[in-house]
Amino acid sequence: MEVHWVREDLRLQNGESMKVQARIRYRQPLEEATLYQFEDGFYIEFENPQSAIAEGQFAAWYLDDELVGSGVIA
Repeated sequence: MEVHWVREDLRLQNGESMKVQARIRYRQPLEEATLYQFEDGFYIEFENPQSAIAEGQFAAWYLDDELVGSGVIA
């Protein structure tokens, strides 16, 4: 995943995780999720299963109502 942090001060370091609210589609309601940063990649695990996720889509994550980052799904 190509990751962009709006809030650089919240960027995850290798081995860290963060609880967030996230979405894959623009009009999709925010869903509870956890971000994970590992040496081999960046991962988002949604609390509820997501359907029809495709390479090239964007994921965006928020803390409260603030967009803190996004990335292109690979």
